[in-house]
Amino acid sequence: MLCRSSLGQNASISPSLLLHGSENKDASTNSRSFRASGILSIHLAVAASLHTPTTHHSLSRLCLHQKILKPYEKTPCRGVGSCGAKAVLGSGFQNEYSQKQDATASSKLLPILTSERIKVAAMVALGMALCNADRVVMSVAILPLSAKYKWTTSFAGIVQSSFLWGYLMSPIAGGTLTDRYGGKSVMAWGVCIWSAATLATPFAANKSWQLLVAVRALMGLAEGVAMPCMNNMISRWFPRSERARAIGVSMAGFHLGSVLGLMLTPILLTSFGISGAFISFGLLGFVWVLVWVSTIYKNPQSHPCIKRNELLYIQQGSEIVKNDMPSKTSGVQLPPFGLLLSKPPTWAIIVAHAMNNWGYFILLSWMPSYFKTVLGVNLKQAAWFSALPWAMMATIGLVAGAASDFLVQTGVSVTAIRKIMQSVAFIGPSVALLGLNVAQSPKLATAWLAAAVGLTAFGQAGFLVNHQDIGPQHAGVLLGMSNTAGTLAAILSTVGTGFFVEWLGSFQAVLMVTSFLYVFSALVWNIYATGERVFEP
Repeated sequence: MLCRSSLGQNASISPSLLLHGSENKDASTNSRSFRASGILSIHLAVAASLHTPTTHHSLSRLCLHQKILKPYEKTPCRGVGSCGAKAVLGSGFQNEYSQKQDATASSKLLPILTSERIKVAAMVALGMALCNADRVVMSVAILPLSAKYKWTTSFAGIVQSSFLWGYLMSPIAGGTLTDRYGGKSVMAWGVCIWSAATLATPFAANKSWQLLVAVRALMGLAEGVAMPCMNNMISRWFPRSERARAIGVSMAGFHLGSVLGLMLTPILLTSFGISGAFISFGLLGFVWVLVWVSTIYKNPQSHPCIKRNELLYIQQGSEIVKNDMPSKTSGVQLPPFGLLLSKPPTWAIIVAHAMNNWGYFILLSWMPSYFKTVLGVNLKQAAWFSALPWAMMATIGLVAGAASDFLVQTGVSVTAIRKIMQSVAFIGPSVALLGLNVAQSPKLATAWLAAAVGLTAFGQAGFLVNHQDIGPQHAGVLLGMSNTAGTLAAILSTVGTGFFVEWLGSFQAVLMVTSFLYVFSALVWNIYATGERVFEP
């Protein structure tokens, strides 16, 4: 109670006073008492200056110090103001205070490559790679499956969109569970379920189309938690000045998963038949889960081996998120949906996410078919041509994240940064799709497609990180809400493209409509988006 009350009154003390203390002539005779109270005062001052969620943890350590040093005290410590002002400290205790200050300053230069948080980003990136690779296998396998079971183009679109039916139902629920229980547990369950569904896909197709659609929907249901989990883990493990880069790394894995799936699936189909690709990627998911649950922690505070200076660095650059604290209530509390939907910045994110997914799923699901039917290349070449733009997207996403964080660190308005990045992500692809519409060769089409997909990656430093800007304590459910809208848009674009192509015999109309929608969404974003906190804890 002594330590807790001292900090609870927002007491403060000058470091110079603590270091030099009083010139009381009796200091030598009371040195042991002054040492004990002085150490306690220093720790209280440092803890008060941090303003982090670990105040309770710091106080526990302070009370431990007090218990250890109590036998040396001659008078009781009555708080920072009473005993700290009289403290006379030796050079050893000056060094302790100096080391605390040095740790705080040097932590800003902490090499990220040796940190615990980079391990989190790497594992999230690998998980996102599997998420997209498992999804994109069907984009290539749909051609031999259609030939084997004599599916029409419109029915092939229904099969591909069935993934999205399940995906539509899980982002909000997944975001709510993620905000409550943390991204680690929810992500592990999600990967287990979607990996099992991936394994079952070829066997379901051989049984009936109804079972195939159900298995693909189950896979989508499980993958719907991936984005909220990614946002949750990054908001807890990275300070604000590094989040765009962390998103960039995670989404680079996501897009490289497309490359991996598009490049390896034709080889696996040729070598092991239709089942080979699904079984290979499904088994990789279970390997990832084993590594994830054994090496990754929910947040920095729960990691037993994290270095103290990294923990302080993360906490000083992060908002206090209530759900990182132990909860005194049981059960899952519903998010404040009414409040979240009443703010224009939420709708700006929703519109941006919907437009991002509209264009993304058209390109992801239909580009192999586009190269084969429009440009006349074979399946393996179509997969390679379709894979190159996703490699470009992964690279540009990393560049966009680094540029965004650099601008934040130099003092540029976060709102201005988010608007610039998202404008590039919408206007650039709009122009590139018009070029793709008139391309006459596979190489030229690949160049335009690479530009369209690559520039879309600037949105990772725009709308995709903006959930954490406007409401970090609701980042998971905000992303779940916007991802639900994005999934509806993806279903419409995926199914609609199949019917449009079958009806008109061409991809051109779809690309023209998508180009126009990109421009409209850019206008909405620049009018209503903000990089400032909208929802207080």
